[in-house]
Amino acid sequence: MFTFIAFLLTMLGCINWLMVGLLQYDFIAGLFGFQASIFSRLCYILIGAGALYLLLRIIINKGTFKIFERRKKRQESPNKNSAIPQETLAAANIEAGRENISHYDEAHSNENQDNLFDEHFGQN
Repeated sequence: MFTFIAFLLTMLGCINWLMVGLLQYDFIAGLFGFQASIFSRLCYILIGAGALYLLLRIIINKGTFKIFERRKKRQESPNKNSAIPQETLAAANIEAGRENISHYDEAHSNENQDNLFDEHFGQN
């Protein structure tokens, strides 16, 4: 929320400087009568503070900032009551390269306990 407000204030300041450069008209001073008005000065201070805030956000985020940030929802782990069978989920994880080693160990615990090294090189 602060990033959005700071962004709006900075854009207001940019438009004001554009108008000063092109038309020699200070929009903020025009709103409040003159540049030395307390409200004009407060507006300039808020615009500058918003720009500093955005600069700090860019430095902290290593060169990027997001105006709108949505919080990530936690991914729910599949439970036993889900509509998708556990075997299907395990197969999908293996195909995606996310093989669950503990699931593999449980499934093959009843099989022969030979070492893979022994199996491939014929050592018993």
